Amino acid sequence: MKTRTWPVFGVALGVLLVFVRGVQPTAEAVAGQFLFGLAVGLPIAYLFRRFYPDRVDPVHGVRALPYVALYLLAFLREVVVANFDLAYRALAPGPPLHPEVIYVPLRVETDLGVTSIANTVTLTPGTVTLDYDDERNAIYVHVIDERDLADVVAAIREWEDYALVALDERRRPDDEAGDVIVTGGEGGGD
Repeated sequence: MKTRTWPVFGVALGVLLVFVRGVQPTAEAVAGQFLFGLAVGLPIAYLFRRFYPDRVDPVHGVRALPYVALYLLAFLREVVVANFDLAYRALAPGPPLHPEVIYVPLRVETDLGVTSIANTVTLTPGTVTLDYDDERNAIYVHVIDERDLADVVAAIREWEDYALVALDERRRPDDEAGDVIVTGGEGGGD
C-alpha cells in the first residue's frame, strides 16, 4: 500500500516540531503542540511536495527502522574507534602515516544511498570522500593510512549492507561488490 508522500512529511514535521519546541510532558500540551505542528507542517510539506517522490510505502518505512538504527550504531561505533585511533597516532611516536586514495565500487545505486555512504565516510575521522564516479557507481576515498584499508572497506560494506535494505535498493547485501583499487594517490605505494 502506497500513499501520497507530502502528508507523511507534513505529519513528520508536526512530530518534529513537538520535540524542537520542548513542550511540557502533559497530554494537553503535547496534543496542542502536535496540532500546531500539523498546522505548520502540512502546508510546508504541500508547498515543497515536488521535492519528494510521488508515493511512499509507510509499511516499508516501519520495516526499515531497525536497519536505519543498525546503520547509525555501526557509524557511531566507527566514529568512536576512529577518534581513538587518530588520538593515538597524534600522541604516540610511531611509523609515519601513508595516506592513500582508494577507489570503492558501490552496490547502492540511488542518489540517497550514494549520498548517505559518501557522507558517512566523510564524517568518519581519518577518511574523506573525494569524488563520485557515476558511470561506474564508485567513490574515491582518501584514507589517512593505507595500512588500514581493510578496516575502512569493511566499515563501508557494513554501512552499505544496512542501506541496501533500509532504502529498498535493487541490489541485496549478499550481492558481490566490485574490487577496491588503490589508486596510487598520495601514498604512491611506497
